[in-house]
Amino acid sequence: MPSVMLRRNAEGNISFYVAKKDLEETIVEMEFNGPEQWGGEVSLSDGSRYHIPPMSELKLPITVRAKRVDGADD
Repeated sequence: MPSVMLRRNAEGNISFYVAKKDLEETIVEMEFNGPEQWGGEVSLSDGSRYHIPPMSELKLPITVRAKRVDGADD
């Protein structure tokens, strides 16, 4: 499970950055994205999907552990 940095980009979207892979994509869909809970399965602009443990509050920037869920090993 890689550590990923989540932050707002210039367009106001959430950027998903994995330093070890030099991967930076935008989150286009998030399973939980409400005031009580955020995270879960997220889809990135390149089509890959990751699981972020659901959390109660989204304060950016933040570093979290994420697991790839679309069949590739990380």
